[in-house]
Amino acid sequence: MATSTTDRSSSGKTDISAEKGAAAVPGSAGYGARGAAHAAGAVAVQTAPAAHAVAAQAAPAPRAVACPAAATKPASPRAARVLSALELPLLLAVPVAMFAALKTGVASAAGLMLAVVVLVIALFFAGYEASRPALRQIMPALVLAALAAAGRIIFGPIPDFKPVSAIAIIAGATLGPKNGFMVGALAALTSNFFFGQGMWTPWQMYAWGLVGYLGGLLAAAGFFGARTPEEPVRRGGLLAYGLASGLIYGAIINAYDVIGFVKPFTWPGAIARVAAAVPFDITHSLATCVFLLALFGPWTRRINRVVRKFALRG
Repeated sequence: MATSTTDRSSSGKTDISAEKGAAAVPGSAGYGARGAAHAAGAVAVQTAPAAHAVAAQAAPAPRAVACPAAATKPASPRAARVLSALELPLLLAVPVAMFAALKTGVASAAGLMLAVVVLVIALFFAGYEASRPALRQIMPALVLAALAAAGRIIFGPIPDFKPVSAIAIIAGATLGPKNGFMVGALAALTSNFFFGQGMWTPWQMYAWGLVGYLGGLLAAAGFFGARTPEEPVRRGGLLAYGLASGLIYGAIINAYDVIGFVKPFTWPGAIARVAAAVPFDITHSLATCVFLLALFGPWTRRINRVVRKFALRG
């Protein structure tokens, strides 16, 4: 039995070796399907690199795609300088046009004044765009405008008790007069999507923008203090302008109302119209002072730290 097992085992090994040898030699009896598969695989491996090389040479080179942003031409520095120099004259053009309409008694004064204020706002926005501010310079102004608009909506149930003037003043004091105007104007525009748009919207944009712009000029002159981290806030100057800002806003809106809609114009009628609005203007002034006392110190410290770090002042 032992001998038979050994022979069977040896015979098996011999058969397997012979089969492998025959499979490796083409033309031999053992060269069957397995040998053909091995040979085809070897040929495929050898020819694959050459095929890849030919395909790489035949493939066309990729075309360079032009970036649209790179093709954008920067705005003319001359146009930016001209529009920047016209900022104050543009802002003063509205009260001058109001006075002229009042003196001449133009029949369609409301429409003409609306056209003037829309043109002034459009040119001011064009000047801001021509200065090509970077995104990091635009974002703080947009955030403050959004906060002002949200605050106006939140305090909507209380007539004229709004934080818009205070936030526009803070924007002007920290980011510059131009950004102060943009914050006030954008806050009026966006919040009126909630309160309702109308021919009063450009006037509110101009009035709140002017409050922010003048606040920036006074802050640059040191009227509010807090120009450095060590300098304290001058509350006297801050509250004085807070009171005046509500009256400035009210004077613009009331003048538009009187010139456009008191027909026929008489001084008693104009005085009665303005007198009816005085309590609301006083409420606006007091609300601005309250919000300035609460927000000016902490907000300016934090915003000024970001402004100094990233050179954001415009």
